[in-house]
Amino acid sequence: MNTSGLSVLDRRIEGCRACPRLVDWREEVARTKRAAFADWSYWGRPVPGFGPPDARLLIVGLAPAAHGGNRTGRMFTGDRSGDVLYRAMYDVGLASQPTAVTADDGLELLGVRVTSPVHCAPPANKPTPAERDTCRPWLVQELELLRTTLRAVVVLGAFGWQAALPAFAEAGWAVPRPRPAFAHGGHVTLDASDGPGLDVFGCFHVSQRNTFTGRLTPEMLRDVLRTAADTAGLPTE
Repeated sequence: MNTSGLSVLDRRIEGCRACPRLVDWREEVARTKRAAFADWSYWGRPVPGFGPPDARLLIVGLAPAAHGGNRTGRMFTGDRSGDVLYRAMYDVGLASQPTAVTADDGLELLGVRVTSPVHCAPPANKPTPAERDTCRPWLVQELELLRTTLRAVVVLGAFGWQAALPAFAEAGWAVPRPRPAFAHGGHVTLDASDGPGLDVFGCFHVSQRNTFTGRLTPEMLRDVLRTAADTAGLPTE
């Protein structure tokens, strides 16, 4: 476990300006704001991972929301996707409270860390392949720092799945060829030559489109989280 390493990594992520389009967009959103948040001082920077440095389970999303993480400075905090995710995590015993409103609201994750393959809010929630690849080294470093304790990962959505598999390979786990396809409830075990393997689970993203249409229900999300947590050796409810 490398506590100081993760803290340093988080600070380095917060200062990243590698992708001009994303820098322009996140800062423009922070200046113009949404009317409902006119009195907020937006974060407007890359959003680092959130959770303990000895996490046994990692949840990988897509990117911060323009008026969620880009506003509050914490992953999945202050938007409806986060409302769904943290409620489900609380229900299965992985979060200390069911809501995530601000970065200082007291929320603690229990054996779980949340991150994303792209750390800046992208226009239309769609990072380009080049932006995804430019951001990948941050995820690789995060995985390497978590490797001592990390046993399972839940990847939210096909974009996250496609972005995470190369990062797992660079961090030392063996990814099969051809690469396994994304599927909700899908599961693949990645072996490692110099340590424990990694169990990777697919889950539909907690986007409003998926949750409003019923493509992803709270029960479906809880089932994946509970299975992954059990596999990682975390207690669940």
